[in-house]
Amino acid sequence: MARFHPLSVTDVTKTIRDAVVVTLKPENGGDFDFIQGQYLTFRREFDGTEIRRSYSICAGKDDGVLQVGIKKVEGGAFSTWANEQLTAGMTLEAMEPMGSFHTPIVPSAAKNYLGFAGGSGVTPVLSIMKTVLAREPHSTFTLVYANRGVNTIMFREELEDLKNLHMGRLTVIHVLESDAQDIDLFTGRVDAEKCKALFAHWIDIASIDIAFICGPEPMMLGIAAALRDHGLSDDQIKFELFASGQPGRLKRKAGSGAIGAAVKATEATVTMDGSARSFTMDRDQSILDAALENALDAPYACKAGVCSTCKCKLLEGEVEMVANHALEDYEVKRGYILSCQSYPITDRVVVDYDQ
Repeated sequence: MARFHPLSVTDVTKTIRDAVVVTLKPENGGDFDFIQGQYLTFRREFDGTEIRRSYSICAGKDDGVLQVGIKKVEGGAFSTWANEQLTAGMTLEAMEPMGSFHTPIVPSAAKNYLGFAGGSGVTPVLSIMKTVLAREPHSTFTLVYANRGVNTIMFREELEDLKNLHMGRLTVIHVLESDAQDIDLFTGRVDAEKCKALFAHWIDIASIDIAFICGPEPMMLGIAAALRDHGLSDDQIKFELFASGQPGRLKRKAGSGAIGAAVKATEATVTMDGSARSFTMDRDQSILDAALENALDAPYACKAGVCSTCKCKLLEGEVEMVANHALEDYEVKRGYILSCQSYPITDRVVVDYDQ
């Protein structure tokens, strides 16, 4: 089964000066029947080098379109190209929707949702918010949206339209770092102290059922700590990390062997698309890199332990997973690993990408 599918670009619209919304049309719509909050992984060659990047779907389930938001990142090849050169009529290649940044929609439910977003982290939260408001008519949503200033607020008009459409059910609190506002509480950075003040004066945290957080890692950690301090459990807090404080893998711990000693080898077996391939790999190589080196088309995107695209199940042996920003605790307990961050520590490992 092909991992990447062609998508026709039907529209590219600026939402702010350095961000675009890209509307896509797949050849087979069934392959891209997304869940609110999921993302697409794209690939494109730049000067002979394949680049893969993941961008969140911003459309709601009932919008009738497939859309992603792409904010230009300084030095980012794909995001710069998408913002400056991508036009309607072109074709992109993308994997099917992935990601677990969502909770089940229950039409009869009357839940209170809370969302925190920083910058382009609003993209998946917008998808979730639209879907919840449309499909859970008795639920409410409060969004705390952090930006540097008014001119960096993605989807500002769309958020205002949603507030008017769902009067009394959607509250949007803009917190701006540099632009002064009428209420001092809404100026500055969203950290644990800011959350404490918001919970004291604006948000009834005791009534919140589910909280979604998407943004830079330091911001998310502070918000999550504040939510826990005010009574929310880990099961009630959902994360989506769109930018990691460590762009690559962590440095591995030094081994106990002598300096200059030969790296031990591991016999690895990788199952993908119903067939198994065995090969010998070094232990200073990740499972993903070894699979790619042995001509296996293993799925991946960020290679930083953030997106979970490379998730597979460890069936035999042991690995050291040096970073994990994507898997839930229950997934790790069931044997799932991020192959881009997992290094074998036993003579044999067996992994399965199909489970």
